[in-house]
Amino acid sequence: MKYYIGIDIGGTNLSTGVVDENYSIVGRGKVKTDSERPYEEIIRDIFESVDMAVKDSGVDMGDVRWIGAGCPGTCNTDTGIVEYSNNLHWNNVPLLADIEAKYGKKTYIENDANAAAYGEYLAGAAKDSKNAVIITLGTGVGAGIIINGRIFSGTNFAGGEIGHTVIVVDGYECTCGRRGCFEAYASARGLVRMTREAMEKHPASKIHQLVEADGRISARTAFNAAKMLDEDGQAVVDRYIKALACGITNTINVFQPDILAIGGGVCNEGDNLLIPLKKLVAGQVYSKNSKKNTEICLCKLGNDAGIIGAAMLGKCSEGGILKNVFGNK
Repeated sequence: MKYYIGIDIGGTNLSTGVVDENYSIVGRGKVKTDSERPYEEIIRDIFESVDMAVKDSGVDMGDVRWIGAGCPGTCNTDTGIVEYSNNLHWNNVPLLADIEAKYGKKTYIENDANAAAYGEYLAGAAKDSKNAVIITLGTGVGAGIIINGRIFSGTNFAGGEIGHTVIVVDGYECTCGRRGCFEAYASARGLVRMTREAMEKHPASKIHQLVEADGRISARTAFNAAKMLDEDGQAVVDRYIKALACGITNTINVFQPDILAIGGGVCNEGDNLLIPLKKLVAGQVYSKNSKKNTEICLCKLGNDAGIIGAAMLGKCSEGGILKNVFGNK
């Protein structure tokens, strides 16, 4: 059996897996990212996570066909350079070359959200679909677009940055430099910010009790307060889902995919998130009277999507990555 290594470079964690031909992860490695550090330090920890995963799997490196890495930001799949990553503070770093030099294996890089989308397309919520959009609600808002079974990355490898489309003009400042981005509202970071604002405005809210018990504000805090019938917590949840619905409706109106799946820690709320979200989108989407509408669902692979998708980037490359609507790579 052949094996593949997938590296998922996140703003919080560096997660690596050894993946077999059946898309099963047979070995894992994980270290903290600490994204404020320079690239030279982070790449060393990426290597550590790879070594951990290989050791955990018991697989011989001779049986590994290739390595794939998913990274936030603009990943030039032609040159192997991460041209820009606002969450990692990277500019023109030679990620592919450094991995190949370390392990002597053919390496592929791709935007992390694209890699996760490809994982869900191969083995998760979007399996058997033709066109799909996968949106990940994490530190930021990542999105991967699959058109006719291939990753859409645009002519400059920066396609699919749905998180950096504006839903509130002159709204919250985003890490990309714009204001009012979808990411600034629909990410876990955005939800925490809304929860903090509610705490400041409503000192009697049960949100304070939860934060005191947990020792911090998290993306779960407002949802937990809402479950306690706290009006202020419910107001935060409603505001968050309204923003999320706006961005998802925009996405459906542009791409009209078979499936739009959402993932990330916030999605652990299940129906408390999905039911009101679907209701809002159904009332706003342009195709509301169509006989075949986009199915909105939750991702199935969780954090494994990025690892599996990254590990299979060589397969995607062999089939071609859709760079634009006029031609293929």
